[in-house]
Amino acid sequence: MIYPASIPSPPHNGFYIGPLFIHAYGLAYVFAVAAAIFVTRWRWRKVGGDPDIAYEAAAWGFPAGLIGGRIYFLITTPSQIPPHWWGPFAIWKGGLGIWGGILCGVLGGLYIVRKRLTHGDVLRFMDAAAPGLLVAQAIGRIGNYFNQELFGKPSTLPWALKIDPAHRPPHYTQFATFQPTFLYEIIWNLGLAGFLIWLGSHRKIKPPGLLALYVAGYSAFRMFEENLRIDYSVHILGERLNFWIALLVCLAGLAWFFWIQRNGKTEPLPLDGPKTDAREFVRRKPPGPYRKPPSPTYGKKSRSTTRR
Repeated sequence: MIYPASIPSPPHNGFYIGPLFIHAYGLAYVFAVAAAIFVTRWRWRKVGGDPDIAYEAAAWGFPAGLIGGRIYFLITTPSQIPPHWWGPFAIWKGGLGIWGGILCGVLGGLYIVRKRLTHGDVLRFMDAAAPGLLVAQAIGRIGNYFNQELFGKPSTLPWALKIDPAHRPPHYTQFATFQPTFLYEIIWNLGLAGFLIWLGSHRKIKPPGLLALYVAGYSAFRMFEENLRIDYSVHILGERLNFWIALLVCLAGLAWFFWIQRNGKTEPLPLDGPKTDAREFVRRKPPGPYRKPPSPTYGKKSRSTTRR
């Protein structure tokens, strides 16, 4: 039975501009990256940093995240690859593993950030970027909605999601409405992003404590989400593979956060400015007039104490 209040699925997953078909999944990622840049620039400017570094971080982090997410998907769900030569590259049909995407995306962004900033600034930048990553993930899930994927068990809730028969998993073809897990994740990600922004403004969190809470908080939600999803997955001890990964990442994020707060610096790190090449520092002349220090007098007696 389909309730009148159920959420309808889009009839198409994109649109044409002339002969060119624009996939909503890809378009969602474009807006997701733009939102991450906007939030990170805004937060980094507030602490006195150069906001334009967010563009460089995104230029490296976004393609690295796509590659990492696709590799993770290919390794963990090889049976879901389209049976064509272009199947491994068909990201427009979905199939990006979030764990691989986050890992490689963060590493890609840090690669260029570490070349521009000192260690203290890198830690501060990681905290500034954490809420932006959550906002980007929330917008990216809209692409899953257009692809009619990332939904959960059959449901008769008023906000259940209607799924076309062609997109229903095997053994669930008789059901029409399902849990909109993509919507749950959007709400959670935006709420967690707001909480991290509030926490960073009202509490002294040693960097990169906010990034550690982002890792732990998102992973905690994924454990809940994995128990709702019914799409194909490898199972270990009765649980989906991503459930166990989320559990390990959540525990690691919490341990990382408490370690940072206990062993990190007691105050937020000051902005250190851009890195200075050591060779350039050596070539610089000291400020002000330079006076040669007096010669050492080790082993010599002072004239006033010498016997005549």
